[in-house]
Amino acid sequence: MRDFLSVNDFSKEELLEILELASELDTCENEKLLDEKIVSTLFFEPSTRTRLSFESAAYRLGAKILGFGSPDSTSLKKGESLRDTIKMIEGYSDVMVMRHFIEGAARFASEISSIPVINAGDGANEHPSQTLLDLYTIKKRFGDIAGKKIAFVGDLKYGRTVHSLSKALANFKCKLYFIAPDIIQIPDNIKEFLKRESIDFSLHSDYSEILEDIDVLYMTRIQRERFEDSAEYEKVKRVYQINQKEIVGKVKENMIILHPLPRVDEIDIDLDETKHALYFEQAKNGIPVRKAIYLLALGVKQFKNEKISKYLVSENNKIFCKNTRCVTHFEKTKNKFYEIDGNKSCYYCGKEIE
Repeated sequence: MRDFLSVNDFSKEELLEILELASELDTCENEKLLDEKIVSTLFFEPSTRTRLSFESAAYRLGAKILGFGSPDSTSLKKGESLRDTIKMIEGYSDVMVMRHFIEGAARFASEISSIPVINAGDGANEHPSQTLLDLYTIKKRFGDIAGKKIAFVGDLKYGRTVHSLSKALANFKCKLYFIAPDIIQIPDNIKEFLKRESIDFSLHSDYSEILEDIDVLYMTRIQRERFEDSAEYEKVKRVYQINQKEIVGKVKENMIILHPLPRVDEIDIDLDETKHALYFEQAKNGIPVRKAIYLLALGVKQFKNEKISKYLVSENNKIFCKNTRCVTHFEKTKNKFYEIDGNKSCYYCGKEIE
């Protein structure tokens, strides 16, 4: 069995194996490979595409589903801890899919769970299954991912999809452009990661200067719910809005527009029918990709070569994560960290520990 918590937990070869398996599942008849298996979907945050595509993938593989789409209908309203919720759920199912508003919650859950945990988004940290369907969409369109020029536009500070995908693209030596106002620009820990991996990236406030060079325009919404200061949100809420006039005829013929969805007003509907718009196909690709994740998580399918972690994880009760959104501030944990090139980072949320 295998947890799916972060793209960092998978080698380039494993990522490609997942995409290959997804491609096979995309073109074959539905097989009941998970007959008699039970999937728990635990969504402590709202979700449409992620929750429904995970459930659809499970149904198509013959699994049964239990879970919830809001914490309001659970014992959390009575004060139950995340730890106790996880220990309860592991006795009811064979694999759990969890989305949580706390960063590092999925990795924490994996520590105390005896069944595989699939991270469906943990706060502003990571969203590995979204990354895999993003990679699948890019590979399906271009035939390859290596060397592509990809621009991320919008909320890059809180955008967990951007964080995960940036890390994954480092395996393919892509050129990355980060377009955002300073207050929601890509976080330092992602920049440091890309520097360590020798990835070519640049920061911008205007996408027009790089538009004709890119292969992928990855739009994101400005996430009101992540801002602690509503005044900061008001400053940037409509900063990037693209339409046909700004895109068509000003980009490569085969340039594609992706978006993890939901969109608000950052992509005009007049782009929906253009050859560049792939965001609805991107969402549909969540089905074969999440089918592949289930089969690998439960051991129905096997990786050819399991990755050996290059990170040494240690425990130290005198070193604490200062990220107030980290699970270490909400649950009793083992206070783990990992070290790369002398820099210590929180094992749970990935933020650097000074």
